[in-house]
Amino acid sequence: MKRTIILILTALLTLSMQAAKKEKVQQVDSLGRKIKTGWNFGVLPSVAFDADLGFQGGALTNIYYYGDGSQYPEYIHSLYAEAAYTTKNYGIFRVNYDSKYLIPKHRLTLDATYQPDAMCDFYGFNGYQSVYNQDFHKWKKDPAKMGVLEDYQSRAFYKYKRDLFRFAADIEGTIWKDIKWNAGLGVLGYMIDECDIDMLNGKKNVYDPATDRYAQKAMDKNVEGMYEKYVKWGIIDKNEALGGWHPYLRLGLTYDSRDQRTCPTKGIYADAFFTYTAAFNAKYGQQAAAGYNHLQFNFNFRHYVPIYRDRVTFAYRIGTQNNIAGKSPFYMNTYLNTLFIQRVMYEGLGGANSLRGIMRNRILANGFAYANVELRCKVVTFDIGRQHFYIGLAPFFDLGIITQPYELDEAGIKAAYAKDVLEATLSTPSEDRPVPPLPLGDYFALDKDGNFDHSRVYMPHMAAGVGLKAAMNENFVLSVDWAMAFDKQDNAKWANFYIKMGYLF
Repeated sequence: MKRTIILILTALLTLSMQAAKKEKVQQVDSLGRKIKTGWNFGVLPSVAFDADLGFQGGALTNIYYYGDGSQYPEYIHSLYAEAAYTTKNYGIFRVNYDSKYLIPKHRLTLDATYQPDAMCDFYGFNGYQSVYNQDFHKWKKDPAKMGVLEDYQSRAFYKYKRDLFRFAADIEGTIWKDIKWNAGLGVLGYMIDECDIDMLNGKKNVYDPATDRYAQKAMDKNVEGMYEKYVKWGIIDKNEALGGWHPYLRLGLTYDSRDQRTCPTKGIYADAFFTYTAAFNAKYGQQAAAGYNHLQFNFNFRHYVPIYRDRVTFAYRIGTQNNIAGKSPFYMNTYLNTLFIQRVMYEGLGGANSLRGIMRNRILANGFAYANVELRCKVVTFDIGRQHFYIGLAPFFDLGIITQPYELDEAGIKAAYAKDVLEATLSTPSEDRPVPPLPLGDYFALDKDGNFDHSRVYMPHMAAGVGLKAAMNENFVLSVDWAMAFDKQDNAKWANFYIKMGYLF
């Protein structure tokens, strides 16, 4: 790990370039940090790892303009561009601009992103009310049979295909001192479908009916996943099953007393805002049913408490997102609204950007709340040339709960499930014969009488871990986080690692 960090820091130093004219004597701020001036930019490989998305490869560039450095470590202009793909078929194509100076006294953020995702996570509705079984999608061999264990269904059992287009513009102005008004508009486009099994299997992964065995990680096209079952049983309405386009308007208030945005060591950031979203049919471009126009409310509070100068900081975040009018389609409830687009992903809840150690999108409901707590410690600080670095540790605790569950038509689900079982049983045996559904208790938490168990809906989802941080010039932060969920229903794995840029909040 030490060698890896040294190599990373060397790469950062090598690729970082100064377009500004060199000063004979570089100024320092009140904390002894060398003040950056002029243009600073770097081109780096976009290399990362996510427990849910796999290894990431691509390229990125981050361009900062500091002017004369009087506002350092704040930048005047920031332009970020990235193109990357992961080993689990998740793509990132993004351009982002951020400035508080382009429009005097107003912060402006522009973002354009395309995210193709061949295997987007879907674990059902209402958190623990939906049962998770890792053996359904985790490949294991039976030594006695040299084949797949009987519980295995498909690598795509908890997946669906999702392409996301995002265009956003946000602006912020000052009301009084640290109190700001903010507004935003944009559009979210979702293309939803079943996973492309042929593409995911590839040429080497085939099923041999003679031996009733699968090649490693192969998937049977006749095995329906959780998403397909939800559509078939009417839990996901046909009008939202394939996605849609959603223009939105956002208005809110912000309080920001942080000493800096990228690596704050003191201050408070809080926002409260409303988001009105319309809905258009993805295929025909017509406005969908009025029920899919909806209004959501978000509240977010972050507090950074200095424990020892800027070396040790206690940081925490609490937030909530809830529908207050209309109906949001299921796929939009996987999106955590934000005032300013700074990260490529805003999944909620579960995963690297909300609840580390808990599977991505594990908590899917109409409303939810979350909390993150970190103790950020700068263990080592040093300079190489004109670049300032630090190495830090950050133990953390993450928590999420449901505040607005989906109201399920339980009688309708049972009737649709019974019909599904009957049709699969009576169908003529063939290569394309549908695989009968699993027992209902493998999809939903049931009580001893076979009724839906509501007792676990509001139970908290919790995880904890520790992060290793390597930062350059207070703006470029490499994070290596390890986390583990408290409940195996949230993630049965203990080795959940996330390598990414920046702090979670």
